[in-house]
Formats: sequence, structure tokens, C-alpha cells
Amino acid sequence: MHVGHHTFDADGAAELEDASKRYRRISEEELLWALEPSSETTVADLGSGTGFFTDVIAPLSDHVYAVDIQEEMHEFYREKGVPENVDLILSGIEELPFETDELNVALSTMTYHEFASEAALEELRRVIVSDGKLVVFDWAADGPGDAGPPVDERYSIDETTTKLNAAGFDVSFQAIRSETFLVIASPN
Repeated sequence: MHVGHHTFDADGAAELEDASKRYRRISEEELLWALEPSSETTVADLGSGTGFFTDVIAPLSDHVYAVDIQEEMHEFYREKGVPENVDLILSGIEELPFETDELNVALSTMTYHEFASEAALEELRRVIVSDGKLVVFDWAADGPGDAGPPVDERYSIDETTTKLNAAGFDVSFQAIRSETFLVIASPN
């Protein structure tokens, strides 16, 4: 049961910059392995928040769109300093301001549960090139719930792969951990 989507409280934005907490769930090495960014890669960081992971991706990518629905997150990122090749995009996922097949990679780090509607996944299918990928790290519904959002707002890895398949994605990799999962999928 999914009670509804909530967004991260922007008042806690500084907490999102704590590397010791952020890298506990997703290491920089794992992130870069999943994304495989290059000087020709256009990436969208979905629910980019303060730009913590955007800053990891930007130096290795051609262009990065930091997409967030909260202007407060973008304000925090501007104050911190936004890399030259990063554009801040104020948008939900259901209607992205991108051309069809514009993105090589779309990344969601612990935000999938906030936007996982059929409309959002169809929109992602539209904007990601056919040989591109969607990389999802998120809180697992079968995790203990000691951190992250309430368990009833999360998805299981099986629910996620089923939803992605229904939206026109083929899942090429999946891994479940104690509290989180990783899914890599490509448009089919």
C-alpha cells in the first residue's frame, strides 16, 4: 500500500550534504559504475536536492540537469555553487521540459518513491534515448524502515521492475540490500 508521495522537507537541506550519511546508502563508486558517465553523456538527476550527487556526476559528464520540484533546494544549490555544465530545472517528473530522446541517463537517488506514477515513467521513457538508461536507487519496501521514508510509502524491487516493464523499460540489473535497492533499466 502506498499512502502517497511526499517530498523531502527543504528545511533539512543541509543534512543532504553530509557525505558520511549519503555514502552509507550509495557510494560514489557504485553511483559512477551504474551511470557510466562520459564527456558525451547528458544526465538528469531526478530529485537532485542540494546537488550532492549532481556534483559527483558533473565533472565526468557533458551536461547535467538537476531536476527538483522544490525551488528551496535549487536556492541551496546556488548558494553552494553550481558547476558550469549543470542546469537547474524546476519540474516534477510527469512533464519534463526535455526533447524526446534528449537524455542518455536519468538518475533517481532515493526519490523514486516520490514520483513513481505511470505518467512519470512514461515521460522518462520519452526523454531517454533507446540505448540510454534509468538508474534507480531507492528505499526498499521490505527494509526494516530504520531510516528513510515510512515503509508504506516505499516500493519493493519486484513492484519497481514490474512498473518499469509496463512503462516500456527492460531491466538489465537489480540488486536488493538490507534497506535499499538498485535497478538499472533501458527503454525497449
